[in-house]
Amino acid sequence: MNIDASHLPELTRRQEEILTLIVRAYTQSVEPIASKQLVESLGVSSATIRNEMAVLEDFGYIAAPHTSAGRVPTERGYRYFVKYLVKNGDLSSAEQTHITEKLQKLPMVGDQWMRAAATILARTSRSASLVTPPSAETSRFKHLELIAIQGRLVLMVLVLHGGTVQQRMLNLAEPVPQESLSNVATRLNTLCLELNANELRIKSVGLPMLEREVADLAAELMNQADGNSAHLIYREGLSEVIRTFQDQQGAQQAVRVFEERAFLETLLGEMLPSTMDSVQVFVAGEGREELNQLSIVLSRYGVPGQMSGAVGVLGPTHINYGRAISTVRFVSSLMTNMVTALYANSDDNLLPPGQS
Repeated sequence: MNIDASHLPELTRRQEEILTLIVRAYTQSVEPIASKQLVESLGVSSATIRNEMAVLEDFGYIAAPHTSAGRVPTERGYRYFVKYLVKNGDLSSAEQTHITEKLQKLPMVGDQWMRAAATILARTSRSASLVTPPSAETSRFKHLELIAIQGRLVLMVLVLHGGTVQQRMLNLAEPVPQESLSNVATRLNTLCLELNANELRIKSVGLPMLEREVADLAAELMNQADGNSAHLIYREGLSEVIRTFQDQQGAQQAVRVFEERAFLETLLGEMLPSTMDSVQVFVAGEGREELNQLSIVLSRYGVPGQMSGAVGVLGPTHINYGRAISTVRFVSSLMTNMVTALYANSDDNLLPPGQS
């Protein structure tokens, strides 16, 4: 998780227990938590709890809203809770089985699988969810064909690892026989296998003119594929989450994240963890003013070094962190296993989920 704990004062075990109870109670009721509500759970006196709550308040982990006798968690309190106190048991084995059966019975081509994952995330975490299909982290050359069409026109068909197919017409300086075109394609297929766009351009230097022209065009198409790698973003649960915000500003921030495609893509690019199935938690936007009413939980899934997508949930800062983190982690891990199995068995002949 990305939570910075360098400036979080350490707590005693009892203080951690009190903070945990306050966070969990508040995320359920969204009402200030009084000391008397904690007496039965901890088995200590109200005076002891009040003293410990005073320490938590001094540390900035809880605060008193207005003149209320109760306390609510602060952003710092949520960060400490996420960093040290969240448990992994917020998703029952029955729920895990249900999620697994739901996803495994659906085909992993088309968008049905992605929509189901988004719905499962939203309903299980009781938050708004987002899912992106896995895409190639960097396009790599697999195979090309050159087909004589008419006169000087040649069709180039470029296949990239992961199943993406690009086509482009070439207008050559003079007609070239199909046999010669096939020889050029065969040579490039041998020289360029597994190369990315930059490597392909370097390899093309020194090649005969026609081969260099074809290789440069292939590199251009690969760059375009990388630039267009952001697929559809599947969203679910926004209308339900909007009602959980305590003010209009938070609701507006959630709508912006979901509705402004460029903004969301930028956030995903900046926030997604680099490794598969690890979970990043952003409490109150982690310093981003435009997200200061939101908390976001994200994970990357897919085949390391080849294909990856994103799963995540978002909600107000009083989101149920334990449930959100457990759900995102489990769904991400499950989708990684399924995508890995798909590509291991497909020999790259199937399109990634969400593409057609």
